[in-house]
Amino acid sequence: MGARYFALIAGIVYVLLGLFGFIPGMVATPGTGGPEVVIKTGYGYLLELFAINIIHNIVRIAVGVWGLISYRSYIRSRSYARGIAVFYGVLAIMGLLPVLNTVFGIMPIFGHNVWLHAITALIAAYFGFKTPDAVTLREHERSMASGRSRNRF
Repeated sequence: MGARYFALIAGIVYVLLGLFGFIPGMVATPGTGGPEVVIKTGYGYLLELFAINIIHNIVRIAVGVWGLISYRSYIRSRSYARGIAVFYGVLAIMGLLPVLNTVFGIMPIFGHNVWLHAITALIAAYFGFKTPDAVTLREHERSMASGRSRNRF
């Protein structure tokens, strides 16, 4: 599996997670004892695991759509993987810090979100920063020479 398929699979997974956050049956009530968030719209636990709110759902959908768009090209999918590795790596670290685990009250990233973000960051780093094999490079060069990807945005 290469960077393109990582972008496709991550895109599908994150679009689905974002959409599931809008389905009331998939979201459990937050209960008490958790950190306070300022934006309480849609606040709850997706699949009774991941703390979410409407902003978190929108971010997940945006990350997923970015992955689906990036799937079209090797260079774009590699850039997507690098960006996701940094973005979710930072969110995983922020989720461990009590001061930042709600991104200043905007979006909950604590609890099970920490390991989801960390695993996503590690897998994305693998596909984004590994040296591509010769077959992938030849395929990319061939597509660039034939002009197939010139008109792709």
